[in-house]
This record gives sequence, C-alpha cells and structure tokens, in this order.
Amino acid sequence: MHRDRFYAAVDLGATNVRVSYGNAEGLREKITERTDRESGPEGVADQILQMLELLDARFSAIGVGSIGPIYLETGTIINTPNLPFERIPVVEPLSEAYKVPVGMLNDCSAAVLGEQVFGAGKGLKNLAYVTLSTGLGGGAIVDGNLLVGKDGNAVEVGHLTIDPNSRLICGCGCRGHWEAYCSGSHIPKYARLLIEELELDDSHLMSTSGGDRENITTEGIYKAAGEGDPTAQEIVRRIGTVNAIGIADMVNVFDPELVTIGGSIALNNPELTLDPIVENIDDHLINRRPEIMITPLGADTVLHGALVLAIRTARKAD
Repeated sequence: MHRDRFYAAVDLGATNVRVSYGNAEGLREKITERTDRESGPEGVADQILQMLELLDARFSAIGVGSIGPIYLETGTIINTPNLPFERIPVVEPLSEAYKVPVGMLNDCSAAVLGEQVFGAGKGLKNLAYVTLSTGLGGGAIVDGNLLVGKDGNAVEVGHLTIDPNSRLICGCGCRGHWEAYCSGSHIPKYARLLIEELELDDSHLMSTSGGDRENITTEGIYKAAGEGDPTAQEIVRRIGTVNAIGIADMVNVFDPELVTIGGSIALNNPELTLDPIVENIDDHLINRRPEIMITPLGADTVLHGALVLAIRTARKAD
C-alpha cells in the first residue's frame, strides 16, 4: 500500500453518511452526518462532496462502501429499500468533482475487507461480516477472494428468507426475509407480532412508548431488556434466535474461520446481541463453528474497508 498519499473513505448508510481519509497506516479525521433524504437522489452525492471538502485534504482516490443494492457498472444505488429513491448516482459525481478514480462496494463487502486488513481478520483467508443496523447485510471473503458478484451484491444476506409464510414483510417487499425480523427498522414490527402471538405482557414497553404499541422502538426494546423486563428479554431472545439462523446459513455457505458482527444494534448491545447467537447457532450448523465476535473496529468497519478499496483503486489506476 502507498504510505505517502492520502485516500478518501466514505461509508454511505441509510441513517448516516460518514467520511474520513487516511493511508495504509489507518484512518485520520472523521465526519458524520445524517443521510440527506430531502434533496433528491442527487443530493446524496452532493452531501458526500460537501463533507469531503470539510476534510481539507488532497486525495489520490476515493473508496465508497454503500448500502445496496448497488449496480457497479454505473456506480449507482438501485431501488434500495432503505432510502426513498429509485436510483442514486454515486461514482460519477465524485469522480467528476475530484478527477480521481473512485471505487465502490456494497457497505458490508467493504466492511469485511476492512476487517481483513485492519481488524480481527488479519491473516485470515476465510471470514464473514454481518451488520445489524437500520438494514441488515453481510460480506464474505472466501479463499482470500472478496465476493462481489455480477452487480456488486453477492452477499445480500439480509434478504435470505427465514420463513416464506411469515406475516412480516421486508422493506424490499418480500415476505419473511431476515431483515424483516432483525434490522433496526423492522424489529418493532416483529416485537408487536410476538406480543400478539405469545400474549406477552407489554405494559413496561407501553409505558416507555407513550402508551401506544405503534411507538415501540428498537432502542426501547433493548433498553428494557437490559433493565430486566421479561417481555423485552423474550423479544431480544427471539431476535437472537433468528440471527443465529441467518449467521448459520452464512457459515454453511461460506465456511469462514471468523464471523464479525457490527452495526448500531450489535455495537450498542453486544451481550444481548451475541449471547443468543452463540447459544443457538449450533442447532443450525453443518459446518464447523467459526469464531463469532463483535467487530473490534466498532462503527468504523465500513470506513476501514472503504480506505482499503480507495488504496487498491489507486493502485489499479497507476
């Protein structure tokens, strides 16, 4: 890796946009803003450009880890269930503004790359990453090869079907996807379904949501679980069981040595997230269980991967 040049890294999420820059030694200054949902699809790239300007640095290349689905051929986000736009241009406006090469990956593909180079996956050739955040996604490196796919969406594990007959509808419109159970935007719906089907006492959760079950939040559920509320704990246990199924599916398909878990839900609630996965995953595995842990890179996993991508993109362009 080049050590005498700087590279921009972008983590484009449904909730936040984060930018940084750095070199082979790692990231430097970081800036975070809420993702602009008001200025149209072109406003997303404009926001990234404005944030990069605040870094006040010269870049040899830009790497972007983005929510998906993406279309690598055009460098765009297409029909993402987590932003209200059909097509979001990313690569072209950034490359035109900075006149440098721009690389783009699905955010979780970038994250697993960051984990391999800067995180817990150093020296490993087989590893996977899962994010539990507003949406749910994954990335995998198999035999040293980052899995990308024809369009850039090779490991969209959030859209694995847990139950085709489920009453839960994913943001993409399909029934019973993993994301429909365990992503931050859908956990409240799953919680309401569990409360109804299991006839759970939701009095504590109702007291924290203004007396309206529709106002129950993912944050509120995990907070109540941490405080010992049995209903919230049962909901979190059920979420963890579904996560165990999804991660077991990844292990059975990709056979990694390591699975790291990131995203705001996992990072803010590490034990409540990890414990039920570890307790239940063996029930669904055929391959040998890998090490499973919360990513040590914290909220910067995608940024680290975007930095690696930028460096490699510059290398290809040289």
